[in-house]
Amino acid sequence: MQALDLLLNRVSVGRLLAPAPDAAQRELMFRAALRAPDHGQLRPWRFITIEGDARGRLGELFAEAQAQDPANKAEVLDKARAMPLRAPLLLVVVACLSEHPKVPQEEQVLSAGCAAHGVLLAAQALGFGAIWRTGPLTHHPHVLAGLGLGANEKIVGFLYLGSFEGERRSPPALETAGFVSAWQG
Repeated sequence: MQALDLLLNRVSVGRLLAPAPDAAQRELMFRAALRAPDHGQLRPWRFITIEGDARGRLGELFAEAQAQDPANKAEVLDKARAMPLRAPLLLVVVACLSEHPKVPQEEQVLSAGCAAHGVLLAAQALGFGAIWRTGPLTHHPHVLAGLGLGANEKIVGFLYLGSFEGERRSPPALETAGFVSAWQG
C-alpha cells in the first residue's frame, strides 16, 4: 500500500474478528511505532498486549472500576465486561512520562499518541482493522493500578485490532479549507 493512499484512506474499524496480527506482523507494527516524532529520543511510551482469556480479565477489571460508582447498574457493568471482547487483540498505549529540561510532559504524551497512530497505520497497511478507544476507564485509578501502571504513566488509549468483515468502508471526503488558515502577522 502506498503511503499517501494509506494516510488518505485510514478508517477506524469497530467490528473486529480473529485472526489478530501474528507475532511477525506485530513486530512490524511496533517498529512503525518507534518511528514516531520523539523530541529528545525519549521513547516515552510502551505497549501492553491483551488477548485470549486476558481480555475477559480486563473486562472484569473494567466492571470493578465501574462498580465503584454505586449509581452504575448491572447493565453498565455487563457492558464494561464485554468491551475487551470486541477484538481478538488489544494494545494498551501507555505514555511513560519523565521530567526533562527540553521536553515537556505534554509533548511526551503527544509522542505516545503518534506511536499509537503508527500502529494503526501499520495495521491497516498489513490488511487488519483497528480502532482507538478511550473514555473514563482510560483514566480510572482502579484500571491504571490493575494494569500495573506507575505513578508517571498514563493510558493514551486502547487499540483494538483484528480482521474485519466484508469491505473496508471508505472515509468521507473532507475539505481542508475548514481546518487551515493563513496567519498574516
